[in-house]
This record gives sequence, structure tokens and C-alpha cells, in this order.
Amino acid sequence: VQLVESGGGLVQVGGSLRLACTTSGVTIDVTDMGWVRQIPGKEREEIGCISRKDVATVSVDSLKGRFTISRGDTKNTVYLQMNDLTPDDTGTYYCAANFVPSHYACMESGYQYGYWGQGTQVTVSA
Repeated sequence: VQLVESGGGLVQVGGSLRLACTTSGVTIDVTDMGWVRQIPGKEREEIGCISRKDVATVSVDSLKGRFTISRGDTKNTVYLQMNDLTPDDTGTYYCAANFVPSHYACMESGYQYGYWGQGTQVTVSA
């Protein structure tokens, strides 16, 4: 099973990017998918997730209104739309997924993903 992110790159302040994540090597639908980022010098941050019932949640207050999570035409594709980007958004963005239901909802603390992508770099230049 692989999760493959795409859509990262270099963008100027105030610009937008849409990251995509899709699975390969699996024929069953995902349950929950999420996005996590690693900003240099900071702890890993869970951006948010979309549940198997297609409820999308951005967990970080400072990102609400700028970042949106959505699912693609297929169950196993998820997007992260990022608008009004700043240099503080520079980092590596990872998608994650599960294929079985969890005891926790994906936006709850304690939720853990079983599968991770390799990450895609986002660089916002001033």
C-alpha cells in the first residue's frame, strides 16, 4: 500500500497550492484520510482529516479559513487546498490514511494513522 502526495512546490506569499494524495496497491476503500505537516524547527502538526463519512475538519485554528480538505471523485483521493500562503507554511506535507474503522474519530486526539505518504515539499517565498 502506498500513499502518493503531489502538488507541492514553490509559491509566493499570498499564493495557493492544492495538494493531492491518492493510494496505490490497494483495492479497498480508505476509511479516514488526513494531512499532517512538519515545519522546520517545530513539532509535527496535524492539519486535519476527512472521515469515512466525508466529514472534513481542519483542526488547527490558525489554518481554518485558509486550508480546506476535500475528497476526490474516488474514495481514495484527498485534497488539501491551501490559500493565502505565508512563509510560515513552508514545510513538508504528509497525507495519511487508514483502511479499517478506528475507535476514535479522525479529528480526535489519540487517533493514529496506519499508512503514510512520503511527503511533498511546500516552500513559500517572501
